[in-house]
Amino acid sequence: MRQLGILGGMSWESTASYYRLLNQGVRERLGGLHSAPLLLHSLDFAEIAALQQRADWSTAGQLLATAAQGLERAGARALLLASNTMHKVAPAIEAAIDIPLLHIGDAVGQALQRQGVTRAALLGTRFTMQEDFYRQRLAERFGIQVILPAAAQMAEIDRVIFAELCQGQFHASARDFYLSCLQELRGQGAEVAILGCTEIGLLLDGDSAPLPLLDSCELHVAMGLEWLLAE
Repeated sequence: MRQLGILGGMSWESTASYYRLLNQGVRERLGGLHSAPLLLHSLDFAEIAALQQRADWSTAGQLLATAAQGLERAGARALLLASNTMHKVAPAIEAAIDIPLLHIGDAVGQALQRQGVTRAALLGTRFTMQEDFYRQRLAERFGIQVILPAAAQMAEIDRVIFAELCQGQFHASARDFYLSCLQELRGQGAEVAILGCTEIGLLLDGDSAPLPLLDSCELHVAMGLEWLLAE
C-alpha cells in the first residue's frame, strides 16, 4: 500500500472518524492484521476557525499548504483534507505540493452521478453552503443542482456545527432541527441530502431521515481507500 497523508483537526471529532474508517476499510479488504499506512497532521482548529471568521482565507491557505508540504516530505504520496469547508483553500494546497489532493467534492459528485441524482440538498457550515467553491464544483463537474436551506436555517445549522458537533456534543434537539430542514428541502425537490460537513454524520443516520443521506466523510474515506489499495 502507498502512504496516505491526512490534513486533520478541523475538527478532530471527524478526523478520528477518518482514521477509524480508513483502518476498518483496509482490514475488511485485506484481512488479518493489516491497517492503513497513514501520516496525520492535526491542526489547532481554534486558529483555523478564527481565520474563517475573519475571512482570512489567504493565511488559512498558507497554514494548510505548509502542513501539506510537511506531509509530502514525510513520505505521503497523496492527501486527504478532512474538512469540507477548508476545501475553499484547496487551490493553495495543490499549488504547494507535487502529490495529488483527493478532493472531497469529487468524492461526493461521483457518488451522486452513480446514483443518477441531479438535485441534492446541502447541509454544512455557512461557508460551504453560501460560497460557491463547493456548489460550483458539483455543478460544473457533475451537473448537480444544489438546494440550500433558508437563511435562518443555515445560521442555526452553522451554529450547531461549531458550538456543538465540533465540541463532541450531539443533542436530540439539533438532530430534530436538522431533520426538519431536510423535510423542507425534500419538499423543494431534493432527491438526496449531502452531509457537507464531516461532523454531521456523527449526528444523523439514515434511519429517520426524510431523504437518503450522503455522508461526505464516508465518501471521502472510500476515495482514499481506493487510492491506498490501487495496484
